[in-house]
Amino acid sequence: MVKEILIYAEVTRDNYIHTVFFELANKAQELAEKLGDAEVNALLISKPGLADEYREAFINSGISKIYALEDERFDTYYTEYFAKAAVDAINEIKPEIMLIGATNQGRDIAPRISTALHTGLTADCTGLDINEKGQLAATRPTFGGQLMATILCKNMPQMATVRPKVFKPAEKDNIKPAEIIYKMVNLNDIEKKVELLEFHKKLTTEINELDSAEIIVAGGRGMKNDEGFKLLKEFADKIGAAVGASRVAVEMGLASHDMQIGQTGKTVTPKLYIACGISGAIQHTIGMDKSEKIIAINKDEKAPIFEISDYGMVGDVFEILPQLIKQF
Repeated sequence: MVKEILIYAEVTRDNYIHTVFFELANKAQELAEKLGDAEVNALLISKPGLADEYREAFINSGISKIYALEDERFDTYYTEYFAKAAVDAINEIKPEIMLIGATNQGRDIAPRISTALHTGLTADCTGLDINEKGQLAATRPTFGGQLMATILCKNMPQMATVRPKVFKPAEKDNIKPAEIIYKMVNLNDIEKKVELLEFHKKLTTEINELDSAEIIVAGGRGMKNDEGFKLLKEFADKIGAAVGASRVAVEMGLASHDMQIGQTGKTVTPKLYIACGISGAIQHTIGMDKSEKIIAINKDEKAPIFEISDYGMVGDVFEILPQLIKQF
């Protein structure tokens, strides 16, 4: 019997497949090899037509089968509908591993699925592997980010959620036929208790910029006050960067939560990350340590941020940033 890794293909409000799916699909190919050439398959819950519309994207991602659950009632995400459909499908498919992106939707549906299936769920993972016994070894921060724990699941399917940007999508196409298998959906016994009347998209720039920014300038406790973050923003504007923040800076009221990078914020992978006045505790670095190049500015030469930095400037950020702004 062929082993299966099943990945939840989340559909966004704009009817696109969320990018975290393609990141997980690439990582799953590696896991599949260690399982003994297991299949990597997709679970798509959507309004009618999307499976065929996005089939080429699945084909290029190394997906063998697309299990499509289509219904007009899936036009808008509704927890009870989606969870019921997913649980029914998973009970029939019986995959060894179920992976879900740790998006807002993923964090909502994953625990409902695991509870219904009486299986474990490792949330917000930063690493996935297959151990010598063929089990999914899911790694995540614990004890407030002070330790990294590798967790095993005793029951099937072994479930994990993974943040966007933790893994990279494949650099080139991994083409497979991607057969579409349509599954029956039965939602008649579910009473819909919530109705979406209107949706107003939050139009702040930071949340979108951080997701795709090639350069990020982030500030921490060392930026001290609003004037410090104004200086940070001025520097970012000069070099065409997005602005991020550590949790401490957010808690100090210097930045909004949308700008937070780290364990309880966003995970980013820019080409260049400039950390200003950030000490480098693991709670922050876990969200940015996969950046291609890291530059740190900190007056404490023993700050942990220098341990993961490619380049470091030891000095007062309020003296260094104005000089950099002049240079640009």
